[in-house]
Amino acid sequence: MIRGIGAAVFVFLAVGCSTGGLAPPGSPIVPRERMDYKIYFSSNRDGTPELYRIDPDGSHPIRLTHNQGSEYFAVVTLDGSKVVYVLDSGKDRQIYTMEADGSNQRQITHEGRTNEFPRWSPDGSRIAFISDRDGNREVYTMNADGSDPKRLTFTEWEESDVKWSPDGRKLAYVSTVDGSREEIFIMDAKGRGSVDMTHSPGMNWNPFWSPSGRKIGFVSTRDGNREIYAMNWDGTGLINLTHNPADDGSGQFTWSQDEKRLPFVTIRDGNREIYITDADGLNARNLSNTPKAEEDDPVWLPDGRILFMTNRDGNWELYAMNPDGSNTVNLTRNPADDMRSIMAFKEGLTSRGD
Repeated sequence: MIRGIGAAVFVFLAVGCSTGGLAPPGSPIVPRERMDYKIYFSSNRDGTPELYRIDPDGSHPIRLTHNQGSEYFAVVTLDGSKVVYVLDSGKDRQIYTMEADGSNQRQITHEGRTNEFPRWSPDGSRIAFISDRDGNREVYTMNADGSDPKRLTFTEWEESDVKWSPDGRKLAYVSTVDGSREEIFIMDAKGRGSVDMTHSPGMNWNPFWSPSGRKIGFVSTRDGNREIYAMNWDGTGLINLTHNPADDGSGQFTWSQDEKRLPFVTIRDGNREIYITDADGLNARNLSNTPKAEEDDPVWLPDGRILFMTNRDGNWELYAMNPDGSNTVNLTRNPADDMRSIMAFKEGLTSRGD
């Protein structure tokens, strides 16, 4: 959700590192544009954090879960038919799936105390996730029903934030190397050929693939503050996209489908605002312009609008706006906090972290 707000992270990224024989991107699995998509979010409007969904205009809110504990991190298959999410019972975190209407809820992990960061493969057949079932947090995959779990990393470190490439052939993830710095690694979908893409004395986190899979964005503080960077999938072509003395890169963000624009969060105006920049880092401009409020988590919707969170009404709500900042609409309108979960109309194509 709003991971990383106020966090101090130090990052350096090495350019031109070897990819260890990883194959270049193939053809991504591209779904048809869906105008009948749903927006999934977490809300405590009924007393405890539960998962809900609404139509693109904010109508027809439906409560999907009714469990003790907190549900979050809802990720939807590309075809919109199934949802994977995390249930935090207070004692452990387990992964569940359900149909898009909330029916057929099933627990699909049972080992370990922490199972999180579930992500559908682009074809919906596998789920990548993080689990501590073998002692520390490692990257795993499993079938959509939880069968055939495969451990892909074997380190003494902690892994997190695993994400499929758009073609489903690779996985990017974060590893806390030596317990002191976060690095971004890439490996193939079977766990082979893992390569450290960043080799930094600090930290790198929140890798997100471009829709074509040719680029990876991430957050770094190598210049003394948090910035958003992009590199080619093989680690070459590094560029600082935000290049500002204020912190940039809070929360989640995604490339536009044509890879020409990137909305992001920055505090360069003294509070968290939604900006948008061209893919080369030029022409950054403020879209939200709310000096007395905070914004977070801008992501593209299938209809070309930008979804984001804001507390401009005194509590957290979901809003949508056009890419130029016009036609801003409150989608949730509830006195409780409504927090964007990890939506995934095009997970892997406009991948984002949490």
